[in-house]
Amino acid sequence: MSVAREYFHLRPEVEKAYGYTHALRIGNDIKISGAVSMDDQGNPTAVDDIEQQMKNVYADLQKILEHFGCTFDDVTVENVFTTNMEKFLEASAYRNELYTNHFPTGSWLEVKGLALPEFMVEIELEVHCAR
Repeated sequence: MSVAREYFHLRPEVEKAYGYTHALRIGNDIKISGAVSMDDQGNPTAVDDIEQQMKNVYADLQKILEHFGCTFDDVTVENVFTTNMEKFLEASAYRNELYTNHFPTGSWLEVKGLALPEFMVEIELEVHCAR
């Protein structure tokens, strides 16, 4: 028996230009591509401000979760990629406002660079949501 796939495009034109889908739901599982701090045209936002970039990323992730009727408490895996781990760690307490029941599993990795040099943080999620 085949399970239906539901694709979600947060920024359809940007996703088409770069060749990815922002989120895919198969049954109760959702995979969310790495989110970065960008506007609807794909331009970096909050350049040189990792804390604001992180807040922008989580705001986009929340929009995707809400589309599927989920919350951050349904997140099972959170992988963070950052170009500056020290600064990310300084701002990471913000996550306490999002994950109110528990934190997900995952990895935090410092990387040499992301898709554009202005991006300082990228976060991808895996979600299990029975709603």
